[in-house]
Amino acid sequence: MSKILFVLTGVDHWTLADGTKHPTGFWAEEVVAPYEAFTAAGHEVVVATPGGVVPTVDAGSLAPEVNGGREGADKVAAALASIGEIQHPIRLEDVRPADYDAVFYPGGHGPMEDLAVNATSGKVLAETLRSGKPLGVVCHGPAALLAATDADGSNVFAGRKVAAFTNAEETQAGLAEKAKWLLETRLVEAGVDVQVGEPWVPHVVVDGNLVTGQNPSSSAPLAAELLKKLG
Repeated sequence: MSKILFVLTGVDHWTLADGTKHPTGFWAEEVVAPYEAFTAAGHEVVVATPGGVVPTVDAGSLAPEVNGGREGADKVAAALASIGEIQHPIRLEDVRPADYDAVFYPGGHGPMEDLAVNATSGKVLAETLRSGKPLGVVCHGPAALLAATDADGSNVFAGRKVAAFTNAEETQAGLAEKAKWLLETRLVEAGVDVQVGEPWVPHVVVDGNLVTGQNPSSSAPLAAELLKKLG
């Protein structure tokens, strides 16, 4: 049995360019699908957030229209409610990456607010990447990669192939024009090799021990790739 660390956003909003707070948090499917895959395979999941706060689910991720209808939405909500680890997160500040066999970052717009500028998270990512252990990051989760920098300011993930929520998807979701910055653009500026797939279609990129996914529908196939790496 392996021990897998889930690092979740600790905020319930994303500050837009005009200063308004867009309600958000983590995206339900991006936690539920990997959690179910990992625990079904017999692995243990530990949830960490900045400060150990209980994470907030993005209400939009529980809507019928993003879950294939009411039945799908109810199923995701029930699955989420059954994950006890979410209600008892540990403090990200107390995490020792060496204690885990793999690390996973789900998205939602929350990471754009806190993990994108969280140095502790950045160190966890850098240490995990360099350890060779499986590291999975999906959708807006790659915002956290922006905080993983070396002493000279260069990004630890520069040159690595990564999938992340694209500018096209942010535009189609209606938030691109309201955002302070766009994830794809910032990653490219940091030297990350962003591999852009079709909007909303599952798209997973594997680069060594780094496994990344573009959008919510990429979370299940990403989890499958991480499980292969865990053996």
